[in-house]
Amino acid sequence: MFDLLGLSTQHEMIYRAMLQRPDLNIAGLAEHLAVSGDQVREALDVLADLALIRLDPQGEHARVVRPQAGLMALLAKVEADVAVRQRQVEATRAAIAAIATAHDDRHQAAEGRILEGVDSVRERLAELAHTTRTECLSFTTGGAQTSDTMEAERPLNQVALQRGIRIRNVYQDSFRNDPATLAHARWMASLGGQSRTTPTLPMRLVIVDRETALVPIDPDNSGQGALELHSPGVIAGLVALFEQVWRAATPFGEQTAPDTHGLTPQERELLLLLSSGHTDESAARKLAISLRSVQRMMTSLTERLGAASRFQAGVHAGRRGWV
Repeated sequence: MFDLLGLSTQHEMIYRAMLQRPDLNIAGLAEHLAVSGDQVREALDVLADLALIRLDPQGEHARVVRPQAGLMALLAKVEADVAVRQRQVEATRAAIAAIATAHDDRHQAAEGRILEGVDSVRERLAELAHTTRTECLSFTTGGAQTSDTMEAERPLNQVALQRGIRIRNVYQDSFRNDPATLAHARWMASLGGQSRTTPTLPMRLVIVDRETALVPIDPDNSGQGALELHSPGVIAGLVALFEQVWRAATPFGEQTAPDTHGLTPQERELLLLLSSGHTDESAARKLAISLRSVQRMMTSLTERLGAASRFQAGVHAGRRGWV
């Protein structure tokens, strides 16, 4: 318990014995604790150096300093050392930030830069995890997250959350069907992260401290990399988009509730996609579900509308105010 103060387990044991049995000399302590006399003498030297006891001139007896004075004095010294160390850490953090800023100023325009490939994006996210001050907002598109992606994100999210950073993330509803992604979201929630889901998302997105945003170079192929943006006007627009989606999304842990027509958010979105000209295949990509799931959902909707064909289903859906 007192290793922080410089005491080993054995030192602490001998110190506690001296508090309980101040009448024992070195030999008595050794016999009482079933240790050697040399071990007791070594412990007494350490305790004396820490000003927890005072040895007599012969070194066979010792008087214990009142714990309230001796131990609290040691703790105060440790606290002072920790405060100095913390100031050194903060100074180092500021120096690193200054170096990084100077480097970025030389290699990127004020409005942003290109991060080519997945590895570059992950490296930048790792940097941001350590330098974020207040919050991180993100959209995670697609259904099941790959194990590589989750393993790469896990330590970064943990570092940020343990530093008190507020993390809010919106997934697509389809992620609820994947046990591994679901477990990852639960783990995030256990550390204080907040997650919600919605049927579709416009693109992948990360916003840090409302000052930096990462968006995909190609929304249909996130593997190409990302654009890092810093323009206040662009960031403000992306934050507004995030907040709008966040308000309409379903909080993690709650079931997606059907609307007044009995439609789930995913079913309503499918009808909107198909009515705007999307094929089953493109609707499946937008919803991050399989083509078979789209077809099964559409069959259910057609039956509920009492329609004989998909065209008729669209007409009936429009008349009922479903779309």
